[in-house]
Amino acid sequence: MCNLYSMTSNQEAIRAFARFYADLTGNLAPMPGIFPDYAAPIVRNAPEGRELAMARWGMPSSSQALFAATSKRADKLRAKGKEVDFQALLKAEPDSGTTNIRNTASRHWTRWLDIPNRCVVPFTSFSEFNKEAGGDIWFALCDSRPLAFFAGIWVPQWTGVRKVRTGPETIDLYGFLTTEPNAEVGAVHPKAMPVILRTPEEVDAWLTAPTAADAIALQKPLPDGALTIVARGPKEDR
Repeated sequence: MCNLYSMTSNQEAIRAFARFYADLTGNLAPMPGIFPDYAAPIVRNAPEGRELAMARWGMPSSSQALFAATSKRADKLRAKGKEVDFQALLKAEPDSGTTNIRNTASRHWTRWLDIPNRCVVPFTSFSEFNKEAGGDIWFALCDSRPLAFFAGIWVPQWTGVRKVRTGPETIDLYGFLTTEPNAEVGAVHPKAMPVILRTPEEVDAWLTAPTAADAIALQKPLPDGALTIVARGPKEDR
């Protein structure tokens, strides 16, 4: 899965590509390393039109994922000889978020696949981790790292606990879709790659497709040969 990417382009390039009408980001500095739960720019559908805004990376996790995380936590406590109130533990389980969305047929995700919750996520390169291949392997459309977008979804004003130490928060969240890898990504990470939109027409199609089924038709890998490895090892890209 992709849990690290870079966005070093600028607002005017994003505007020209994704044609948003309002910019809510202020002074958007280059972001050479974007990690889960970081705030990063998205172009989202809004009642007045498209807008560029900041949101936190990581959609609300499914109840199944939270149950599994709580079960692991409970097992560790029991191993230490502690009594466990499972329901209380489940209620307090922090949700660190789901960054990558693959099973779009899941009821957990279908509620956010219609036009109001679709967004696109600007990026210039993304990383897939492979220890044997040198750590973080950075991919881009070519060596110059041109702007492109992930096909994403977002949730406004989610309230919950990301980390125990920070407590409840109310924040906008986003994540992006994944699909089968093409040849370049598959050689590094054989399970998945992000859904990438390379043209303004593809961005328009994702943001305006009248039905979820029409939008999901874009959930497919790039053609083989469409990506280049531009860096190996560093946790940030230029």
